[in-house]
Amino acid sequence: MEICSSINGVRELAQKARAGAKRIALVPTMGFLHEGHISLVKGAQKSCGFVALSIFVNPTQFGPSEDFSRYPRDFERDARLCREAGVDVIFAPEAKEIYPEGFSTSVHVEGLTAPLCGASRPGHFDGVCTVVLKLLNIVSPDEAFFGEKDFQQLAVIKRMAKDLNLACEITGMPIVREPDGLAMSSRNAYLSPGERENALSLSRSLLLADEMAAKGAGTGEIEASTASYLAENSIRVDYVSILDPATLQQTNSPRGALMALAGFAGKTRLIDNRILTR
Repeated sequence: MEICSSINGVRELAQKARAGAKRIALVPTMGFLHEGHISLVKGAQKSCGFVALSIFVNPTQFGPSEDFSRYPRDFERDARLCREAGVDVIFAPEAKEIYPEGFSTSVHVEGLTAPLCGASRPGHFDGVCTVVLKLLNIVSPDEAFFGEKDFQQLAVIKRMAKDLNLACEITGMPIVREPDGLAMSSRNAYLSPGERENALSLSRSLLLADEMAAKGAGTGEIEASTASYLAENSIRVDYVSILDPATLQQTNSPRGALMALAGFAGKTRLIDNRILTR
């Protein structure tokens, strides 16, 4: 496994793999890897012969009061996990490599970025889209892999790729959960034992919402019940929304809709989602 910090270095490795008739996969991450990330690597390996995984805590997608400086980092552990998983190259650039002096360009996707995390974190998706487009241009992969836990992010990146005629295929992979149902996230490392127990209410509330939808409950009733359940379990609710999964617009029909949640367990903001029973 190679480790590159330069754009030219990772490009050369990808070009060499392509010259050997290998399909190229990219798995973009911010590091502090877990089994969810490794599932992306496994999906990439099934589809492609060369897997590049990027580790870059992207400053432009964090707001001024968010957790950029304390975002968990452990490069040695990440490198070991990547080596064990069979990653071909880690691309781990410094911020100045991605955003050199004078950098003044950003990418904005209309519509899909407006609700959910876009409403709660202004400018977040501009930062996401800009860095993802740069990574895609640097590595030139045939396919890039993203987790469905960040459902809105995946939808936004797919729209960007379609609108800008990118040759890369954008592939989503299912949410990976702990045995007790908690969606895997690098931010789970922030949680105290009590906060982690409270955080289980996110996945549990999705199951309860699914049961309500199957019994014919309406959108408003499910959203209100879910918000109350989270609050009762000491989760400070950011949003509880039932949306059309294709457009991320409000829908009056919960069956087959996206149920998306965001809330704070202590100071840690967590997200989760589920497609409700049709």
